Amino acid sequence: MVFTAGCAEESQENSTSTQAIKEGVGVIETTELEQNATLQEAQEEGGVVEVINLEQINASIQQGPVLMKIGSERCGPCNAMKPMLKELAAEYEGRARIISVDIDRSPELATYFNIGPIPDSTVIVSIKDGEYIYMKQDGGVTTDRLQARVIGLREKDIYEDLMNLALVQAEKDKS
Repeated sequence: MVFTAGCAEESQENSTSTQAIKEGVGVIETTELEQNATLQEAQEEGGVVEVINLEQINASIQQGPVLMKIGSERCGPCNAMKPMLKELAAEYEGRARIISVDIDRSPELATYFNIGPIPDSTVIVSIKDGEYIYMKQDGGVTTDRLQARVIGLREKDIYEDLMNLALVQAEKDKS
């Protein structure tokens, strides 16, 4: 799945926990059991998982890279991405996850990820030291989501390239 994370506010220390959204600091580790339960709570449509909190995002990342699309039901380009996201979910099934965040249903995630124009997509490769590691289009990685995001509706091959780079990076990180 592809996700983006990052904190524009200095006080939040780019933590990947829901508690950090509420308190502005700190990282809370979740157990594998909690992550699996959280994932089961996520609504899935055609292989694309609709998430509403950071725990669901974190649980998805434990299974591999995540493509995260942040948008809204009221956004035409966001809705136009749905068929492509379903195709990507089928193409990367078992290797990566595709997730979707609706800013109207989860305004705290929109704030956390510093969302402006939508659709806003990123690929999260992993979590390291409590920070999301994002895949950049040039093949590099960063903890700064703004450097890695894809704004607007783009061609499917842009997302495929990012996902393929993220899968290679995830393999490197394992070894």
